[in-house]
Amino acid sequence: MAMAKMRPALSLLLLLLLLLFLLSPSAAEIKSLKINSDTRPMILFEKFGFTHKGHVSIAVSSVSVGVLSSAVQPESSRLGFFLLNEESLLQVLMEIQQNPSFCVLDSHYILLLFTFRDLSPPPVASFNRSYPVTSPNEYSLFFANCAPETSVTMSVHTEAYNLDADGSRDYLSAGQTLLPSLYFLFFLTYLSFFSFWLYICYTNKLSVHRIHLLMSLLLLMKALNLICAAEDKHYVKATGLPHGWDVLFYIFQFIRVVLLFTVIVLIGTGWSFLKPFLQDREKKVLMIVIPLQVLANLASVVIGETGPFIKDWVTWNQVFLLVDIICCCAIIFPIVWSIRSLRETSKTDGKASRNLAKLTLFRQFYIVVIGYLYFTRIVVFALRTIAAYKYQWVSNAAEETASLAFYVVMFYMFRPLEKNEYFVLDEEEEEAAEMALKDEDFEL
Repeated sequence: MAMAKMRPALSLLLLLLLLLFLLSPSAAEIKSLKINSDTRPMILFEKFGFTHKGHVSIAVSSVSVGVLSSAVQPESSRLGFFLLNEESLLQVLMEIQQNPSFCVLDSHYILLLFTFRDLSPPPVASFNRSYPVTSPNEYSLFFANCAPETSVTMSVHTEAYNLDADGSRDYLSAGQTLLPSLYFLFFLTYLSFFSFWLYICYTNKLSVHRIHLLMSLLLLMKALNLICAAEDKHYVKATGLPHGWDVLFYIFQFIRVVLLFTVIVLIGTGWSFLKPFLQDREKKVLMIVIPLQVLANLASVVIGETGPFIKDWVTWNQVFLLVDIICCCAIIFPIVWSIRSLRETSKTDGKASRNLAKLTLFRQFYIVVIGYLYFTRIVVFALRTIAAYKYQWVSNAAEETASLAFYVVMFYMFRPLEKNEYFVLDEEEEEAAEMALKDEDFEL
Protein backbone atom coordinates (compact mmCIF):
# COMPACT_ATOMS: atom_id res chain seq x y z
CA MET A 1 0.00 0.00 0.00
CA ALA A 2 2.81 2.40 0.83
CA MET A 3 4.44 1.84 -2.56
CA ALA A 4 1.12 2.36 -4.32
CA LYS A 5 0.65 5.69 -2.56
CA MET A 6 4.17 6.80 -3.41
CA ARG A 7 3.86 6.11 -7.15
CA PRO A 8 1.87 9.28 -7.99
CA ALA A 9 4.31 11.38 -5.98
CA LEU A 10 7.33 9.78 -7.63
CA SER A 11 5.73 10.23 -11.05
CA LEU A 12 5.18 13.88 -10.26
CA LEU A 13 8.76 14.16 -9.07
CA LEU A 14 10.15 12.70 -12.30
CA LEU A 15 7.84 14.81 -14.46
CA LEU A 16 8.87 17.98 -12.67
CA LEU A 17 12.56 17.22 -13.10
CA LEU A 18 12.12 16.32 -16.78
CA LEU A 19 10.17 19.47 -17.57
CA LEU A 20 12.66 21.78 -15.92
CA PHE A 21 15.57 19.91 -17.51
CA LEU A 22 14.18 20.25 -21.04
CA LEU A 23 12.74 23.73 -20.72
CA SER A 24 14.94 26.57 -21.89
CA PRO A 25 14.08 30.09 -20.74
CA SER A 26 10.89 31.18 -22.45
CA ALA A 27 10.60 34.19 -24.71
CA ALA A 28 7.75 35.09 -22.33
CA GLU A 29 5.40 36.44 -24.92
CA ILE A 30 2.04 37.57 -23.67
CA LYS A 31 0.18 34.27 -23.72
CA SER A 32 -3.51 33.40 -23.69
CA LEU A 33 -4.08 29.71 -23.06
CA LYS A 34 -7.05 27.42 -22.73
CA ILE A 35 -6.96 24.45 -20.35
CA ASN A 36 -9.68 21.86 -20.98
CA SER A 37 -10.57 19.11 -18.46
CA ASP A 38 -6.95 18.70 -17.40
CA THR A 39 -6.28 16.16 -14.64
CA ARG A 40 -2.53 16.72 -14.24
CA PRO A 41 -1.41 17.45 -10.65
CA MET A 42 1.05 20.09 -11.89
CA ILE A 43 1.23 22.19 -15.07
CA LEU A 44 4.33 24.16 -15.96
CA PHE A 45 3.46 27.36 -17.88
CA GLU A 46 6.78 29.09 -18.42
CA LYS A 47 10.24 29.85 -17.11
CA PHE A 48 11.43 33.45 -16.78
CA GLY A 49 14.45 35.30 -15.40
CA PHE A 50 13.40 38.29 -13.29
CA THR A 51 15.48 41.30 -12.29
CA HIS A 52 14.80 43.25 -9.08
CA LYS A 53 12.03 45.06 -11.01
CA GLY A 54 10.23 41.96 -12.25
CA HIS A 55 6.48 41.44 -12.47
CA VAL A 56 4.17 38.57 -13.32
CA SER A 57 0.51 39.09 -14.20
CA ILE A 58 -2.03 36.29 -14.23
CA ALA A 59 -5.66 36.46 -15.27
CA VAL A 60 -7.87 33.37 -15.13
CA SER A 61 -11.48 33.19 -16.21
CA SER A 62 -14.25 30.67 -16.92
CA VAL A 63 -12.83 28.41 -14.21
CA SER A 64 -14.61 25.15 -13.49
CA VAL A 65 -13.48 22.11 -11.52
CA GLY A 66 -14.95 18.79 -12.57
CA VAL A 67 -15.25 15.91 -10.12
CA LEU A 68 -14.43 12.43 -11.43
CA SER A 69 -16.34 9.31 -10.34
CA SER A 70 -17.70 9.68 -6.80
CA ALA A 71 -15.07 11.99 -5.37
CA VAL A 72 -16.22 14.70 -2.97
CA GLN A 73 -16.19 18.36 -3.96
CA PRO A 74 -12.57 19.55 -3.56
CA GLU A 75 -11.47 22.45 -1.39
CA SER A 76 -10.75 25.50 -3.51
CA SER A 77 -7.54 26.17 -1.55
CA ARG A 78 -6.11 22.91 -2.95
CA LEU A 79 -5.77 24.43 -6.44
CA GLY A 80 -3.64 27.43 -7.29
CA PHE A 81 -0.67 29.11 -8.98
CA PHE A 82 2.82 29.55 -7.60
CA LEU A 83 6.40 30.49 -8.56
CA LEU A 84 9.37 28.24 -7.86
CA ASN A 85 13.07 28.95 -8.36
CA GLU A 86 15.63 26.25 -9.04
CA GLU A 87 17.35 26.69 -5.68
CA SER A 88 14.13 25.71 -3.90
CA LEU A 89 13.27 22.92 -6.33
CA LEU A 90 15.24 20.23 -4.51
CA GLN A 91 13.66 21.17 -1.19
CA VAL A 92 10.16 20.83 -2.66
CA LEU A 93 11.06 17.51 -4.26
CA MET A 94 12.32 16.21 -0.89
CA GLU A 95 9.05 17.23 0.74
CA ILE A 96 7.06 15.34 -1.90
CA GLN A 97 9.30 12.29 -1.59
CA GLN A 98 9.04 12.18 2.20
CA ASN A 99 5.27 12.61 2.19
CA PRO A 100 3.43 11.25 -0.89
CA SER A 101 0.22 13.06 0.09
CA PHE A 102 2.02 16.39 0.54
CA CYS A 103 0.50 19.31 -1.39
CA VAL A 104 3.08 21.57 -2.98
CA LEU A 105 0.87 24.59 -2.24
CA ASP A 106 1.65 24.07 1.47
CA SER A 107 5.41 24.25 0.93
CA HIS A 108 7.38 27.09 2.52
CA TYR A 109 9.81 27.06 -0.42
CA ILE A 110 7.35 28.27 -3.06
CA LEU A 111 6.07 31.76 -3.78
CA LEU A 112 2.30 31.23 -3.63
CA LEU A 113 0.43 33.65 -5.89
CA PHE A 114 -3.22 32.70 -5.37
CA THR A 115 -5.56 29.74 -4.97
CA PHE A 116 -9.04 29.16 -6.34
CA ARG A 117 -10.35 30.42 -3.00
CA ASP A 118 -9.55 33.91 -4.30
CA LEU A 119 -11.70 33.55 -7.41
CA SER A 120 -14.80 35.68 -7.85
CA PRO A 121 -18.07 33.79 -7.27
CA PRO A 122 -19.57 31.68 -10.10
CA PRO A 123 -20.61 31.92 -12.84
CA VAL A 124 -17.76 34.39 -13.52
CA ALA A 125 -15.14 32.47 -11.51
CA SER A 126 -12.25 34.71 -12.48
CA PHE A 127 -9.16 36.35 -11.01
CA ASN A 128 -6.78 39.02 -12.27
CA ARG A 129 -3.73 40.38 -10.49
CA SER A 130 -0.13 41.50 -11.04
CA TYR A 131 2.61 40.48 -8.60
CA PRO A 132 6.00 42.15 -8.11
CA VAL A 133 8.99 39.82 -7.94
CA THR A 134 11.35 41.51 -5.50
CA SER A 135 13.97 38.75 -5.32
CA PRO A 136 15.89 38.52 -8.64
CA ASN A 137 16.11 34.95 -9.88
CA GLU A 138 14.84 32.56 -12.52
CA TYR A 139 11.38 31.31 -11.65
CA SER A 140 9.03 28.73 -13.11
CA LEU A 141 5.30 29.45 -13.11
CA PHE A 142 3.25 26.41 -12.07
CA PHE A 143 -0.38 25.51 -11.53
CA ALA A 144 -0.95 22.81 -8.90
CA ASN A 145 -4.01 20.63 -8.44
CA CYS A 146 -3.82 18.84 -5.10
CA ALA A 147 -7.42 17.62 -5.28
CA PRO A 148 -7.39 13.99 -6.43
CA GLU A 149 -9.79 12.77 -9.11
CA THR A 150 -10.62 16.25 -10.38
CA SER A 151 -10.18 18.01 -13.71
CA VAL A 152 -9.75 21.73 -14.34
CA THR A 153 -11.03 23.88 -17.19
CA MET A 154 -9.99 27.53 -17.42
CA SER A 155 -8.71 30.32 -19.64
CA VAL A 156 -5.32 31.65 -18.55
CA HIS A 157 -3.62 34.90 -19.59
CA THR A 158 -0.02 35.38 -18.41
CA GLU A 159 2.50 38.19 -18.70
CA ALA A 160 6.04 38.11 -17.30
CA TYR A 161 8.27 41.15 -17.70
CA ASN A 162 10.98 43.30 -16.17
CA LEU A 163 10.91 47.09 -15.90
CA ASP A 164 13.75 49.04 -17.51
CA ALA A 165 15.28 52.17 -16.01
CA ASP A 166 12.82 54.36 -17.97
CA GLY A 167 9.85 52.36 -16.70
CA SER A 168 9.18 50.53 -19.99
CA ARG A 169 8.41 46.83 -19.96
CA ASP A 170 10.92 44.24 -21.19
CA TYR A 171 9.11 40.99 -21.97
CA LEU A 172 12.32 39.05 -22.58
CA SER A 173 13.87 37.05 -19.78
CA ALA A 174 16.84 38.69 -18.06
CA GLY A 175 19.17 36.27 -19.85
CA GLN A 176 17.70 36.96 -23.28
CA THR A 177 17.31 40.73 -23.38
CA LEU A 178 20.51 41.07 -25.48
CA LEU A 179 19.36 38.60 -28.16
CA PRO A 180 17.87 41.17 -30.60
CA SER A 181 21.22 42.99 -30.83
CA LEU A 182 23.15 39.70 -30.96
CA TYR A 183 21.10 38.28 -33.82
CA PHE A 184 21.24 41.56 -35.76
CA LEU A 185 25.04 41.63 -35.44
CA PHE A 186 25.31 38.11 -36.83
CA PHE A 187 22.85 39.04 -39.61
CA LEU A 188 25.20 41.83 -40.73
CA THR A 189 28.12 39.38 -40.56
CA TYR A 190 26.37 36.80 -42.75
CA LEU A 191 25.19 39.48 -45.15
CA SER A 192 28.82 40.58 -45.61
CA PHE A 193 29.84 36.92 -45.94
CA PHE A 194 27.17 36.40 -48.63
CA SER A 195 28.36 39.45 -50.58
CA PHE A 196 31.98 38.28 -50.37
CA TRP A 197 31.00 34.78 -51.52
CA LEU A 198 29.18 36.20 -54.55
CA TYR A 199 32.32 38.17 -55.39
CA ILE A 200 34.45 35.01 -55.18
CA CYS A 201 32.01 33.12 -57.39
CA TYR A 202 31.97 35.96 -59.94
CA THR A 203 35.74 36.27 -60.13
CA ASN A 204 36.07 32.48 -60.54
CA LYS A 205 32.92 31.89 -62.58
CA LEU A 206 34.62 29.32 -64.81
CA SER A 207 35.13 27.10 -61.76
CA VAL A 208 31.68 27.58 -60.22
CA HIS A 209 29.70 24.36 -59.82
CA ARG A 210 26.06 23.80 -58.93
CA ILE A 211 27.03 23.11 -55.32
CA HIS A 212 28.36 26.68 -55.08
CA LEU A 213 24.93 28.02 -56.02
CA LEU A 214 23.35 25.95 -53.24
CA MET A 215 25.99 27.26 -50.84
CA SER A 216 25.09 30.84 -51.86
CA LEU A 217 21.43 30.13 -51.19
CA LEU A 218 22.34 28.63 -47.81
CA LEU A 219 24.14 31.84 -46.77
CA LEU A 220 21.18 33.95 -47.87
CA MET A 221 18.71 31.80 -45.92
CA LYS A 222 20.93 31.96 -42.82
CA ALA A 223 21.05 35.76 -43.03
CA LEU A 224 17.25 36.00 -43.48
CA ASN A 225 16.74 33.56 -40.61
CA LEU A 226 18.84 35.77 -38.33
CA ILE A 227 17.14 39.05 -39.24
CA CYS A 228 13.75 37.42 -38.60
CA ALA A 229 15.02 36.11 -35.25
CA ALA A 230 16.27 39.62 -34.38
CA GLU A 231 12.93 41.23 -35.28
CA ASP A 232 11.00 38.49 -33.49
CA LYS A 233 12.94 39.01 -30.26
CA HIS A 234 12.80 42.80 -30.66
CA TYR A 235 9.00 42.90 -30.87
CA VAL A 236 8.62 40.36 -28.06
CA LYS A 237 10.97 42.46 -25.93
CA ALA A 238 9.00 45.65 -26.58
CA THR A 239 5.40 44.45 -26.84
CA GLY A 240 5.26 40.83 -25.71
CA LEU A 241 4.07 39.68 -29.15
CA PRO A 242 6.13 38.73 -32.24
CA HIS A 243 3.76 40.45 -34.71
CA GLY A 244 4.17 37.69 -37.32
CA TRP A 245 7.97 37.62 -37.30
CA ASP A 246 7.89 34.20 -35.64
CA VAL A 247 6.17 32.77 -38.73
CA LEU A 248 8.89 34.13 -41.02
CA PHE A 249 11.53 32.90 -38.58
CA TYR A 250 10.22 29.32 -38.71
CA ILE A 251 9.92 29.41 -42.51
CA PHE A 252 13.51 30.54 -43.07
CA GLN A 253 14.77 28.26 -40.31
CA PHE A 254 13.19 25.28 -42.05
CA ILE A 255 14.69 26.20 -45.42
CA ARG A 256 18.09 26.93 -43.87
CA VAL A 257 18.32 23.68 -41.89
CA VAL A 258 17.23 21.53 -44.85
CA LEU A 259 19.74 23.33 -47.09
CA LEU A 260 22.54 22.94 -44.53
CA PHE A 261 22.09 19.18 -44.19
CA THR A 262 21.67 18.84 -47.97
CA VAL A 263 24.86 20.80 -48.69
CA ILE A 264 26.84 18.75 -46.17
CA VAL A 265 25.58 15.50 -47.72
CA LEU A 266 26.26 16.68 -51.29
CA ILE A 267 29.75 17.93 -50.46
CA GLY A 268 30.41 14.69 -48.60
CA THR A 269 29.51 12.70 -51.70
CA GLY A 270 31.61 14.90 -53.96
CA TRP A 271 28.55 15.84 -56.02
CA SER A 272 29.27 18.36 -58.82
CA PHE A 273 32.94 18.45 -57.77
CA LEU A 274 33.96 14.86 -58.41
CA LYS A 275 30.87 13.52 -60.16
CA PRO A 276 27.63 14.89 -61.61
CA PHE A 277 25.44 12.19 -60.10
CA LEU A 278 24.49 10.55 -56.81
CA GLN A 279 24.58 6.84 -56.12
CA ASP A 280 21.46 5.08 -54.87
CA ARG A 281 22.65 4.88 -51.26
CA GLU A 282 23.49 8.61 -51.30
CA LYS A 283 20.03 9.42 -52.65
CA LYS A 284 18.55 7.33 -49.84
CA VAL A 285 20.42 9.42 -47.28
CA LEU A 286 18.85 12.59 -48.70
CA MET A 287 15.45 10.91 -48.83
CA ILE A 288 15.82 10.08 -45.13
CA VAL A 289 17.35 13.35 -43.92
CA ILE A 290 14.96 15.79 -45.63
CA PRO A 291 11.68 14.23 -44.34
CA LEU A 292 13.24 13.91 -40.89
CA GLN A 293 14.12 17.60 -40.98
CA VAL A 294 10.51 18.37 -41.83
CA LEU A 295 9.47 16.44 -38.71
CA ALA A 296 12.18 18.10 -36.60
CA ASN A 297 11.07 21.58 -37.67
CA LEU A 298 7.44 20.71 -36.97
CA ALA A 299 8.48 19.64 -33.47
CA SER A 300 10.48 22.86 -33.12
CA VAL A 301 7.43 24.95 -34.00
CA VAL A 302 5.24 23.07 -31.50
CA ILE A 303 7.85 23.43 -28.76
CA GLY A 304 8.42 27.12 -29.43
CA GLU A 305 4.84 28.25 -29.98
CA THR A 306 2.85 26.24 -27.44
CA GLY A 307 5.10 25.93 -24.42
CA PRO A 308 5.27 23.27 -21.71
CA PHE A 309 1.63 23.58 -20.61
CA ILE A 310 0.40 21.18 -23.33
CA LYS A 311 0.23 17.52 -22.38
CA ASP A 312 2.43 16.29 -25.26
CA TRP A 313 5.17 18.91 -24.81
CA VAL A 314 7.70 16.42 -23.41
CA THR A 315 6.93 14.00 -26.26
CA TRP A 316 7.59 16.68 -28.87
CA ASN A 317 10.93 17.45 -27.17
CA GLN A 318 11.89 13.80 -27.31
CA VAL A 319 10.89 13.59 -30.99
CA PHE A 320 12.99 16.65 -31.79
CA LEU A 321 16.06 15.32 -29.96
CA LEU A 322 15.76 11.85 -31.52
CA VAL A 323 15.30 13.16 -35.07
CA ASP A 324 18.18 15.59 -34.68
CA ILE A 325 20.51 12.81 -33.52
CA ILE A 326 19.47 10.57 -36.44
CA CYS A 327 20.08 13.36 -38.96
CA CYS A 328 23.47 14.20 -37.47
CA CYS A 329 24.51 10.54 -37.75
CA ALA A 330 23.08 10.17 -41.27
CA ILE A 331 25.05 13.04 -42.81
CA ILE A 332 28.33 11.50 -41.64
CA PHE A 333 27.92 8.33 -43.73
CA PRO A 334 28.39 9.93 -47.20
CA ILE A 335 31.68 11.48 -46.08
CA VAL A 336 32.92 8.14 -44.76
CA TRP A 337 31.82 6.42 -47.99
CA SER A 338 33.70 8.98 -50.09
CA ILE A 339 36.87 8.57 -48.04
CA ARG A 340 36.77 4.79 -48.37
CA SER A 341 35.97 5.00 -52.09
CA LEU A 342 38.88 7.35 -52.71
CA ARG A 343 41.13 5.12 -50.65
CA GLU A 344 40.29 2.14 -52.85
CA THR A 345 40.63 4.20 -56.04
CA SER A 346 44.08 5.42 -55.03
CA LYS A 347 45.37 1.84 -55.19
CA THR A 348 44.51 1.39 -58.87
CA ASP A 349 44.36 4.65 -60.86
CA GLY A 350 48.01 5.74 -60.37
CA LYS A 351 47.13 9.35 -59.50
CA ALA A 352 48.61 9.52 -56.04
CA SER A 353 48.97 13.29 -55.79
CA ARG A 354 45.35 13.98 -56.71
CA ASN A 355 44.02 11.21 -54.47
CA LEU A 356 46.13 12.37 -51.53
CA ALA A 357 44.69 15.88 -51.88
CA LYS A 358 41.14 14.55 -52.07
CA LEU A 359 41.59 12.22 -49.10
CA THR A 360 43.15 14.96 -47.00
CA LEU A 361 40.35 17.36 -47.87
CA PHE A 362 37.60 14.86 -47.07
CA ARG A 363 39.20 13.84 -43.80
CA GLN A 364 39.51 17.49 -42.78
CA PHE A 365 35.87 18.04 -43.73
CA TYR A 366 34.86 14.98 -41.69
CA ILE A 367 36.64 16.36 -38.62
CA VAL A 368 35.09 19.82 -39.11
CA VAL A 369 31.55 18.40 -39.39
CA ILE A 370 32.02 16.19 -36.32
CA GLY A 371 33.40 19.15 -34.36
CA TYR A 372 30.50 21.39 -35.41
CA LEU A 373 27.85 18.83 -34.50
CA TYR A 374 29.53 18.03 -31.17
CA PHE A 375 29.85 21.69 -30.18
CA THR A 376 26.35 22.81 -31.17
CA ARG A 377 24.59 19.75 -29.71
CA ILE A 378 26.61 19.07 -26.56
CA VAL A 379 28.79 22.04 -25.58
CA VAL A 380 26.05 24.60 -26.24
CA PHE A 381 23.56 22.52 -24.24
CA ALA A 382 26.07 22.32 -21.39
CA LEU A 383 26.56 26.10 -21.48
CA ARG A 384 22.80 26.62 -21.42
CA THR A 385 22.54 24.29 -18.42
CA ILE A 386 25.37 25.62 -16.25
CA ALA A 387 25.27 29.34 -17.10
CA ALA A 388 23.58 31.67 -14.63
CA TYR A 389 20.14 32.78 -15.76
CA LYS A 390 21.41 36.31 -16.49
CA TYR A 391 23.94 34.92 -18.98
CA GLN A 392 21.76 32.55 -20.98
CA TRP A 393 22.55 34.65 -24.06
CA VAL A 394 26.12 33.32 -23.89
CA SER A 395 24.95 29.90 -25.13
CA ASN A 396 23.21 31.57 -28.09
CA ALA A 397 26.35 33.58 -28.85
CA ALA A 398 28.49 30.43 -28.64
CA GLU A 399 26.14 28.54 -30.98
CA GLU A 400 26.10 31.32 -33.58
CA THR A 401 29.88 31.77 -33.34
CA ALA A 402 30.43 28.04 -33.85
CA SER A 403 28.03 28.05 -36.81
CA LEU A 404 29.80 31.01 -38.39
CA ALA A 405 33.19 29.34 -37.92
CA PHE A 406 31.85 26.14 -39.52
CA TYR A 407 30.43 28.06 -42.50
CA VAL A 408 33.70 29.95 -43.01
CA VAL A 409 35.82 26.78 -42.90
CA MET A 410 33.47 24.79 -45.15
CA PHE A 411 33.15 27.57 -47.70
CA TYR A 412 36.91 28.13 -47.70
CA MET A 413 37.67 24.43 -48.22
CA PHE A 414 35.27 24.13 -51.17
CA ARG A 415 35.51 27.60 -52.70
CA PRO A 416 35.57 27.87 -56.52
CA LEU A 417 39.14 28.07 -57.75
CA GLU A 418 40.73 27.38 -61.12
CA LYS A 419 43.19 25.06 -59.38
CA ASN A 420 41.05 23.54 -56.65
CA GLU A 421 42.60 21.15 -54.16
CA TYR A 422 40.38 18.47 -55.66
CA PHE A 423 42.45 18.67 -58.82
CA VAL A 424 45.97 19.15 -57.49
CA LEU A 425 48.40 17.61 -59.95
CA ASP A 426 52.11 18.08 -59.33
CA GLU A 427 54.33 15.47 -60.97
CA GLU A 428 57.27 16.39 -58.73
CA GLU A 429 55.22 15.45 -55.65
CA GLU A 430 53.74 12.28 -57.14
CA GLU A 431 56.30 9.99 -55.56
CA ALA A 432 55.97 11.67 -52.15
CA ALA A 433 52.17 11.36 -52.41
CA GLU A 434 52.44 7.64 -53.15
CA MET A 435 54.55 7.16 -50.04
CA ALA A 436 52.08 9.18 -47.95
CA LEU A 437 49.18 7.03 -49.14
CA LYS A 438 51.07 3.92 -48.16
CA ASP A 439 52.23 5.18 -44.79
CA GLU A 440 49.23 7.18 -43.58
CA ASP A 441 45.99 5.55 -42.61
CA PHE A 442 42.95 7.40 -43.92
CA GLU A 443 40.46 4.84 -42.69
CA LEU A 444 38.00 6.09 -40.06
